[in-house]
Amino acid sequence: MCKNKIFLWLKKEAVLITAFLCALVSAFFVPPTLAYLSYIDIRTLCLLFSMMLVIASLNECGLFSLLAQKLLQGKKQMRALSCLLVLLPFFFSMFITNDVALITFVPFSIFILTEIHKEKYYIRTLVLQTIAANLGSMATPFGNPQNLFLFTKYGLSLSFFLTTIGPFVLASLFLLLLCILFIPNETVQIHFAQENRISKKTDFVFSLLLFGCCIISVLRILPYWLTFILILLFVLIRSPKQIKAVDYSLLFTFVFLFIFSGNMAHIPAINQLLLQCMQHSSLQTAICSSQMISNVPAAILLSNFTTNASPLVIGTNIGGLGTLIASLASLISYRFYTAIPSASPRRYLLIFTLYNLGFLFLLFLMAIIRI
Repeated sequence: MCKNKIFLWLKKEAVLITAFLCALVSAFFVPPTLAYLSYIDIRTLCLLFSMMLVIASLNECGLFSLLAQKLLQGKKQMRALSCLLVLLPFFFSMFITNDVALITFVPFSIFILTEIHKEKYYIRTLVLQTIAANLGSMATPFGNPQNLFLFTKYGLSLSFFLTTIGPFVLASLFLLLLCILFIPNETVQIHFAQENRISKKTDFVFSLLLFGCCIISVLRILPYWLTFILILLFVLIRSPKQIKAVDYSLLFTFVFLFIFSGNMAHIPAINQLLLQCMQHSSLQTAICSSQMISNVPAAILLSNFTTNASPLVIGTNIGGLGTLIASLASLISYRFYTAIPSASPRRYLLIFTLYNLGFLFLLFLMAIIRI
């Protein structure tokens, strides 16, 4: 039993363990010193921690389940239902991050499709939801971890995302709607046993205000440390158990990746190789790196080798498409799907890969034209 638990933990935390091993190996080439502390971006870590806490609080108050119920209840056409299920994570991921959007809406979608006996739509719906969350999240600086890091690293502005990333977001929305058009149209009836409501209304109001603090802190209007302290105090006073809702694995993954990428920048041979790749083509390097080590580590590592933010931001965002590990958020949907008794992981991976490569190819062409 103990061995099984260890194996499951190792499997679940594969990215964290890989990041730790990378940092450990790199330490043999660049011996640990106090300079390691300069590698770690405290601002990014504090903002990530703050966002995860306040979103967990909003979720506990029932905000997301209430909105989903209001949108989905009643008689629907299957195509319209699929559109709602896919667009919910697309738009919500812009504000609550891609992984939280999938954690919120993928189980909800499985429940809905099971209730109306439309299990045959599991794979297509979940694959499109995953793509939607990964692409919708690129619209804002706080939509995904790599955007938050790059926004801080390069001192970007909100207008940068609107002008540079905005066209890709619109193109992604068009492609998602195009895919939904191929879903057969049939009438379905959705009924919820009980009506969802906002609970803990005082906490809900404070959580909304603190979420606003997160946004203006990301935009550098409010000091990040002040937001961090306010949110931490609020949670400790009102709902201490929410401290457990933070994805500490992601935070420690960031720490190890900061150390790894900082060390890589100090190894002459690696430094020269990555510098040449980024000078030759930052966009392609970012996309290819994302396919192998996922887009968050790729963003942290490659940011040491270019001062041009645009191709790196675009490359690591659309680079979240492709392989299952290109974006860590994609693993969330896969885990939820494989937990279904009738799941067919091989078929899911096939359809997931085909859809992702199709989206990646079209958005890559668009990036080549624009850059």
